[in-house]
Amino acid sequence: MDTTTQGRKQGRKRGSRRGNAAPTIADVAREARCSPMTVSRVINGEGNVREETREQVLEAVRKLNYSPNRAARSLAGGEQLRIALMFDNPSSSYLSEFLMGALEEATRSDIHLEVQSCENAPSNATLVGKMIEGGITGFILPPPLCDDQGVLDLITGAGGIAIAVGPGKASGSNGAVMIDEYQAAYDMTRHIINLGHERIGFIIGNPEQVASGRRLNGYRAAMEDAGLTVSDRLVAQGQFTYRSGMVAAEKLLAVDPQPTAIFASNDDMAAATVAVAHRCHLDVPSDITVCGFDDTDMANSIWPELTTIRQPIREMTAKAVKMIAKLARTQRHGDKPGPEHVMFPYELIRRSSEAGPSLAKFDRQVDT
Repeated sequence: MDTTTQGRKQGRKRGSRRGNAAPTIADVAREARCSPMTVSRVINGEGNVREETREQVLEAVRKLNYSPNRAARSLAGGEQLRIALMFDNPSSSYLSEFLMGALEEATRSDIHLEVQSCENAPSNATLVGKMIEGGITGFILPPPLCDDQGVLDLITGAGGIAIAVGPGKASGSNGAVMIDEYQAAYDMTRHIINLGHERIGFIIGNPEQVASGRRLNGYRAAMEDAGLTVSDRLVAQGQFTYRSGMVAAEKLLAVDPQPTAIFASNDDMAAATVAVAHRCHLDVPSDITVCGFDDTDMANSIWPELTTIRQPIREMTAKAVKMIAKLARTQRHGDKPGPEHVMFPYELIRRSSEAGPSLAKFDRQVDT
């Protein structure tokens, strides 16, 4: 046999791709070191695959930029998982992080994601009903929808899967991805106290969200544990919006004597507080410390950048997508596992919006 012919046969036997041909399911199987049948099971969302193998297949899909043939999958009886992200949240910076996490994971896992605003819907019940009738399997619910037990029960009652992201507390009947809101607010308040502050203002979030109350309670507990008085004049109501943060900050800075630090329940309201302080000719942080919560893009896009609690919003939302996919696969095989509640770690991020209360006095002494 001619060596050139032999080489061609060996090349075909090895199944190597030629030129710029689109990757096939066999290429993915080779990259993931598993069988094409296993790749097919992963792509079709079937449950009888080890999680480690599933991750290897998805990594191979990403690496090769493999696009499944949806027509072929349909003929084979496989259906692409469809999930919805419903939102009614006024914070654009929070929603941006939330959407990115969901979109990135849906793309990686070959899941069809629909993004649906509830703002102009006649009712949440009508909207959910239409989406389930349209083939939506699972729902990701950010605040404040994650605290709406009526919406959660409506989804599960209709046979759908609901995952709450960022609820103040987990529901016994639905999956949830969250952080310890109370402890995070406690730690931030304690951090501000350790800087030397005693008159610390606090801006509450949307009163309809459980997390708002948890953050307020964490602030109060840290103040009380430090032997500091929590005056009602140092607590102002916000709505998690920039505008409400401005109104709340104006109220707090009108108190005499003024607080030396303000802790806002999210970054949007903290950024508004910085703007109000500047308008009142107060330097941040020399005259007043301002801290936020969430660590959205807002936190490091203003000056000075905000000290804040990092809530890993993208990672939490990506986890919610994975949880829905896992539950959908399990339910296809007739199993009905109990709700999974995942607690993510948070992190206190220190930036340039914080200082001790004596810094302003020290700067004035140096200037004179």
